[in-house]
Amino acid sequence: MPSTDVVELILQDHRRMEDLFRTMRNAEADRAAALGEFAQLLIAHASAEEDEVYPALRRYKNVEGDDVDHSVHEHHEANEALLALLEVEDTGSEEWDEKLEDLVTAVNHHADEEERTLLNDARENVADDRRAQLGEAFRAARAKYLEDRCGDVEKVRALVASAGK
Repeated sequence: MPSTDVVELILQDHRRMEDLFRTMRNAEADRAAALGEFAQLLIAHASAEEDEVYPALRRYKNVEGDDVDHSVHEHHEANEALLALLEVEDTGSEEWDEKLEDLVTAVNHHADEEERTLLNDARENVADDRRAQLGEAFRAARAKYLEDRCGDVEKVRALVASAGK
């Protein structure tokens, strides 16, 4: 039976993103398709965290509010890097490779920090049943974002523009 623990669900998404990075680095693979899946997943994942998970974690005294704020900031950085890669037309170009590495760096940095801070804090301070409730809310929000094609380039462009205001 699939986990409903929000920590496990977030970790599963992080591992899937790593798999997609490997595909996007492979010149023989369908890089555009992998990027398409990655874009949908990244935006849905981050948006669901910001909507459902981060506000709940902020209420726990043993979870650092600064860590939550920092994670939101890192989501914006990742979105900017994603947009830059989405705007590269030739998946075989040097520009693609450079923009991909910028995205990999931004996302891996965020995932590593989030796993060491917020997710560890959630494991230690949030009861199992509450993590399951958050997992259900995260999963539902994520599914809605995916259904809305949140990772399409125009939507990522609008998201990046709105964060800059």
